[in-house]
Amino acid sequence: MPAPLRARFRSSAEQDAIERLARSRTAPARAVERARIVLLSRQGDTVAEIAAALGVCPDTVRRWIHRFDRRGVDGLVDRPRAGRPPTYTEAEVGAVVAASLTKPAELGLPFASWTLDRLEAHLHETEGIPIKRSRISEILIAEGLRWREQETWFGERPDPAFAEKRGPSSRSTKRRLRAVS
Repeated sequence: MPAPLRARFRSSAEQDAIERLARSRTAPARAVERARIVLLSRQGDTVAEIAAALGVCPDTVRRWIHRFDRRGVDGLVDRPRAGRPPTYTEAEVGAVVAASLTKPAELGLPFASWTLDRLEAHLHETEGIPIKRSRISEILIAEGLRWREQETWFGERPDPAFAEKRGPSSRSTKRRLRAVS
């Protein structure tokens, strides 16, 4: 029978950090699982026992024990992965956010509030950014902006002369009696 693969702690602070991480309810689930792998290996469980207890493959157990031995607690963090490069540059994302925070009237546009379609057309025509409305929505949500909250029915009227054009109130509307204090 092969000897159990055991993780080694370099210091008591490292051991405390692993124990806290293994009990954590707020840390990412992957990090907690990896810390449990290290603790179980330290207790003398075999790779097969750890894999069965945590429901992972034995190769996964070996990988995380070896990475912990080489790098310590930092070895339990995911490495950066290669992936598709960002479609839009930071400057383009900044232009989307800046345009969404600017009132359309300040840009000389004939409407009072943005919609995703209007914002898409504006960015494509004036900024030269060919961006879809779904991507605009994703960017605004990622920045913590909600464009719908800024669009109201009871704000300033788009027409400054609205009150003059509207005229007096209807005579059929009863006057409200005011309470005397």
